[in-house]
Amino acid sequence: MMVNSKSTNPLIEYLEQNPNGRVVHRWRHYFDIYHRHFSRFRGESITMIEIGIFNGGSLRMWKDYFGPKATIVGVDINPGCKKYEETGIEIVIGDQADPKFLQELSNRYPNFSVVIDDGGHRMEQQITTLEELYLPMQNDGVYLCEDTHTSYMPSFGGGHQKKNTFIEYSKKLIDQLNAFHIEESEYLAQNYFTQATDSIHFYDSVVVIEKKSRTKPDQVIYGTQADFSYLVPSLSGKNT
Repeated sequence: MMVNSKSTNPLIEYLEQNPNGRVVHRWRHYFDIYHRHFSRFRGESITMIEIGIFNGGSLRMWKDYFGPKATIVGVDINPGCKKYEETGIEIVIGDQADPKFLQELSNRYPNFSVVIDDGGHRMEQQITTLEELYLPMQNDGVYLCEDTHTSYMPSFGGGHQKKNTFIEYSKKLIDQLNAFHIEESEYLAQNYFTQATDSIHFYDSVVVIEKKSRTKPDQVIYGTQADFSYLVPSLSGKNT
């Protein structure tokens, strides 16, 4: 679907047109991030999983945004959220910190293309959810974890540069994304994440990972005229 950069964000349009709807509570800049990474799925037959339902308002927002072909799956540990189920919106009750539950979730919805983690925001919850849902997500999928500023908040298990926060975990994924180029390291080698990830995007309080199968990058050269050449190892690592 084509995106008109001059138009109002359709997520904001929906919310403004439904002022008496269920509460949607987000940081303002999140909506542009959503639209930037999710717009290509609009009108498609996709399954989206949102962890963290709260008052259920975002589920209807996503249903409107992605369209009638989409299946919206809301996940929450609160059994009371089951009441938000309706046509096009399915509710699953479970604990996102439980790997077994997440495995059962991915088996139940094997073709999901979008994940939003807006759950408990604790470190073990965010890390476990990514580790369990990223691999089974569709090859062209988008994984978005929000409210990652909790990595800096002791009340959520975070702290600046504290080990095992989601942000520190995500920083290591940058190395993994570039692991095709590692020549000598006993600590880093290409793995599934290297071979399955197209890009990682860091925003204030949001990390987005776009999935796409890839092989080791290769260089191309266009043109025949070259006045200069490398006098040091080239970008390929070879002496020239």
